[in-house]
Amino acid sequence: MKPIVAIVGRPNVGKSTLFNRIIGKRKAIVKNEPGVTRDLNYADVDEQGRTFTLVDTGGFEPTPPRPPFIKGGDGGVGILAKVREQALLAIEEADVILFVMDGRDGFLPSDRDVADILRKANKPIIYAVNKIDTQKQEQGLSDFFSLGMENLFTVSAERGIGVNELLDKIITLIPKVAVKENEEERIKLAVVGRPNAGKSSLVNKLLGYERVMVSDIPGTTRDAIDTSFTCNKRKYLLIDTAGIRKKTRIGRTVERYSVMVAIKNIERCDVALLVIDAMDGVTEQDEKIAGLIYERGKGCIIVVNKWDLPEKETNTVKQYTERIRWKVKFLQFAPVIFVSALTGQRVFKILDLANEALEQLQKRMPTSQLNKFFDGFNKRHQPPVYKSKAIKVYYITQTDIKPPTFVAFVNFPEGQR
Repeated sequence: MKPIVAIVGRPNVGKSTLFNRIIGKRKAIVKNEPGVTRDLNYADVDEQGRTFTLVDTGGFEPTPPRPPFIKGGDGGVGILAKVREQALLAIEEADVILFVMDGRDGFLPSDRDVADILRKANKPIIYAVNKIDTQKQEQGLSDFFSLGMENLFTVSAERGIGVNELLDKIITLIPKVAVKENEEERIKLAVVGRPNAGKSSLVNKLLGYERVMVSDIPGTTRDAIDTSFTCNKRKYLLIDTAGIRKKTRIGRTVERYSVMVAIKNIERCDVALLVIDAMDGVTEQDEKIAGLIYERGKGCIIVVNKWDLPEKETNTVKQYTERIRWKVKFLQFAPVIFVSALTGQRVFKILDLANEALEQLQKRMPTSQLNKFFDGFNKRHQPPVYKSKAIKVYYITQTDIKPPTFVAFVNFPEGQR
């Protein structure tokens, strides 16, 4: 395992901005609004010849507040409790804890409460006072030193001030571990679909523990969550993405960025698990997500979740499959599996299908076999005519895998339509 550095702190102190600054790209969602980061966000960092995993967590509240600030059936209190659980999970996993405070707000009693909780973890702690952009702001830091903090740094994550010094300290505290594992060897599976289709529940069932938050409030998962695991001696990287909504329904900047992340993670994966709600069937938005997968040449498994809910008859599965095939005609090659993330029904068969899909994506066809097939195709379907001349196909060959890519050599390439 790579060493883990967890960023924790109160909501809206700039943790995600600092996360993005350290990893050098905009991976976490950043918005000037408390509670934007909810799930754990992981990224690997290479610095000074050392590699560690940086974890961005949701806002850490010592005691989840009662007043609601996230819309939902429970007033958001349940989600806040889950955020706290996720932060505590990060602390348990971490080798080094980076505690971020807000220099503009000053040292608050809640900062002291969080610091007391962190000290009980008995792990190296780095204290960072963020949003310090001027020397005048540095003059008001005396209250922060009252904790007796040895590793106290002033930074401006937004402007990059003090971040290099912070990284130097992190490098001195993380354990030296030889990383041998190559993530490229893992089968990368992206779990995509509309909000509230049960993607996070499916991820948790596959992993065997609550890795990502589960709530009946659509949009609970906003960042893409990467988790490595091994099953039957095969290595996987599971990517749980935010639910993809229609553009007209993305009213908030944070949700718009979540959709961008989900689309980008389709690019990252080998096989996409398109999760469909069994009660809703294939919707227009499901078709669009399927199109994204197809256009990017990814393997696809259509996962019909919540199959424990519909009433069933003898031909229910067959009829449902036929409707899916009719809706997404361009994904005729994609297997359809009916599962229940709640009960675990057929969930682990998904991995068998993913293995088969990857084998097909990596398959290479001999040129002789391709040309034999193509000759038969040409006899059944006469090639078009270009400028009164017949187009001749000399031969066809495979040039790449993932996805399999083929090039045909013809006399008039410009005549192909």
